[in-house]
Amino acid sequence: MASVERKQEKHEPFYLGYGSKRQTSAEIVTEARHSLRTLRTQRPFTPREEHRQLFEGSAHTCDGRPPSSFSLHARNFEAPDSRPSSGTRLSPLEHKPRLPLSLDEDYSEVDKGVPKPPVECMDKRGSGGARTRLVRARSLTLVPSMTQHSNEPQTEVVDEPTLSIKPSQQVHTESLCSSYKQERTEKSSKILIHTPAKHSGSPWPSSADLSQTKETKPDAEHGCRDSAGSDATDESVFWTSEVLPILQMFESVAPGGIVPKETIERLCDACASLHCVLAEKGMLGRHFKKRSSILRALFRLIDLGSDELNLTLAKTILALNVSGNNLLNICKLVFKISRNSRNDFLFQDNPVIDSVLSLIRCEDLNSSGETVLYCMGSLKLLSGNRTIAKLLLAKDFIAISLRLSQRLLHLTDPKAFLNDHHTLAGQGQHAITVHILGQVTAALRNMADLSESRSSFLSNDIFSILCAVMDHHQEDQDICLNGARIFSKLSSYAECCYALTETLSSYRLFLVLLCKHSRKQALVVRLLFTLGNLAARSNDARERVYKEENSINILLELFQSYLHTLKNPPHEDEDILIKLIRVLANLSIHPTVGMALAANTLCVQLLLKVMEVRSVEESAELVINASTTINNLSYYQGESSVVRIRHTHVSELLLRLLLSSNMDAVLEATRVFGNLSQIEEVQHFIIRNKVHQFVLALLDSKNPHVCFSACGVLTNLCVDPKNRTIINKEGAIHKLIACLRDFGPQDWLLATQVCQTLWNCTEDRQHEYAQELLEILNFYSDQKALQWSSNDDIKAYQETCWELEFLPVAKRLKKRMERYVKILEPVSELS
Repeated sequence: MASVERKQEKHEPFYLGYGSKRQTSAEIVTEARHSLRTLRTQRPFTPREEHRQLFEGSAHTCDGRPPSSFSLHARNFEAPDSRPSSGTRLSPLEHKPRLPLSLDEDYSEVDKGVPKPPVECMDKRGSGGARTRLVRARSLTLVPSMTQHSNEPQTEVVDEPTLSIKPSQQVHTESLCSSYKQERTEKSSKILIHTPAKHSGSPWPSSADLSQTKETKPDAEHGCRDSAGSDATDESVFWTSEVLPILQMFESVAPGGIVPKETIERLCDACASLHCVLAEKGMLGRHFKKRSSILRALFRLIDLGSDELNLTLAKTILALNVSGNNLLNICKLVFKISRNSRNDFLFQDNPVIDSVLSLIRCEDLNSSGETVLYCMGSLKLLSGNRTIAKLLLAKDFIAISLRLSQRLLHLTDPKAFLNDHHTLAGQGQHAITVHILGQVTAALRNMADLSESRSSFLSNDIFSILCAVMDHHQEDQDICLNGARIFSKLSSYAECCYALTETLSSYRLFLVLLCKHSRKQALVVRLLFTLGNLAARSNDARERVYKEENSINILLELFQSYLHTLKNPPHEDEDILIKLIRVLANLSIHPTVGMALAANTLCVQLLLKVMEVRSVEESAELVINASTTINNLSYYQGESSVVRIRHTHVSELLLRLLLSSNMDAVLEATRVFGNLSQIEEVQHFIIRNKVHQFVLALLDSKNPHVCFSACGVLTNLCVDPKNRTIINKEGAIHKLIACLRDFGPQDWLLATQVCQTLWNCTEDRQHEYAQELLEILNFYSDQKALQWSSNDDIKAYQETCWELEFLPVAKRLKKRMERYVKILEPVSELS
């Protein structure tokens, strides 16, 4: 009976891979998990731009792109902040009539023909009342301060109001309002009065002239107006007591030259106070009659050239709801300030960000495209600062940007205008729209760096919108590159990666872009990295990539193209090959895809070519990725498998890896030999080249993965009696028992593999190790005697592996050892 049992045992050796009788379905999964492995790699590095600009990495300007660098001065802003929407701009007249213009008048009244006032009004107004009418504001010279008119008759100056806010303090609206209220209460009766002076060099009247006019001739004013109700009186008092002192302070500073820091800080506080008092009275927006006078004073300060002051001015100017050219220029000014990273702190507590976000939401893209472009450009630059990026995230910037992208998609989609009654304003408007999308995608790319932003991206359906944007603008490399960077960042996280796998349009899009921009390295490497992430996490994604038309051919053509550049020393194209091979390795885990790739001659040839032209010392990650892919393909043992057909050449290349000092390379080579060692010719190659000695040495490793791979090779080798004898002479059984003792309770899958190897190694009745091995197996077979993890999940997993994987093999091996021990007992008694 014993002889029959032994004969039966001889026909049932263990093998690693296909071809053996398996006891459980879990064993199949276990072998596949250890034989087929996904590859990980680092995300492509994106260096920060040294110089902030509107269009990153764009040296050419022949496409009519708006500039990143420009200068802005007061002369660039229009005194009447808007013009009638209709009508043609006429050439200026050679003769400019001098008409009376009061600073009190609103610009809308100035634009109309100014009627000639009555003679008595002219007589009473005096020589200071005649002013030159301006169509466009020029750069202003110093408007003399009221205290500087030493050559003119003056009235007594009564305690000019000053502001008591600390210069270095970041002023918030509420605190500023309360501070200014107190100042105003104390000095409500102290109004600065000045007689008008003749300033032939200043094109704009000073607020001092207005003050004098208001104080001395109120009847004349009322005679030229149609109404003089209580609202007008209240507004006049408000103007004189609240606004006028601040404008007088502005006029006391001469533009040009070096302005002391203290003066800049004082002007910033004054501007903040002006914003506060206007907001308190509800005078922001466009309905304040003297709005033009305030804008003139604010525009004039831009020539001082202070970024801190200009950003404070921009906040108030935007709150006054400027439009047209003034709106565009103020947005350019904000963009110019944001280009300097040292100014980032100025934006952190400044409501100007809210104003810019509001413009993005509300501006008409057809008429104000360039304005939106510079707004998005500013936010793109600022979002590179992590602190401001978090601030933008709290203001729902991602959702705003994605909604803007959808609006832009509608404008650039030809199908959207088939039923519309309007069309785009030619190619120029289309170009601006594309430029805006470039800024939007670049800003979202920066936001994707924040771990806190992932939930916002997911909730706003980022992937389908971004795929649509990239699909509509496949020719635009900047938009596609920004999108690819977003995909590569977000797909590194499980929840985002799973969401992207469900975006069915992404698979076709990525393959199309790989074809269209195959030599755009920065784009290609990120698309491949994203595809590798999808294939690493989802079996459905592997199948979808494979089923896309011509997908494998596209990947292999790309592989072939970049492999030609690998013959020289390490090249920047190497990273593309690393990511591409990773895609193939991860795709091959799917049985259908894996068998197709294993039978693809070009695929296997390219992988082997990498291992031929590159050594581990030169390109470790590249060579290891190629050997891992060969390992995955070698798992499929069909007759059409090119890896198994070319096993001799594969074995020679693997031997080079075994002789290297890189442990990862040694491990990968061992894994491939574990699959190929079922082939008789490969077994002869291993014994002839003493590869088995390297494998036995790996059993002394403290790494369970290394020991597992070594056991796989030995399991297959020991099926042949000749090989078994050679291996046992090298002390294989002793090393395997030590490995079982060290790793058993921590890794039951490894313990299972060791027992399978011991079964094959003890086929020739190696009795000397029977007692020691039996004691270990008895202990490991007693569930109560074992120590289990206190973590319930880990304990459940360990118990499952122990019961389904280890215990069946251990019981079988234990029976053999018990029989060997019984044979040894009579011998011991005789001795």
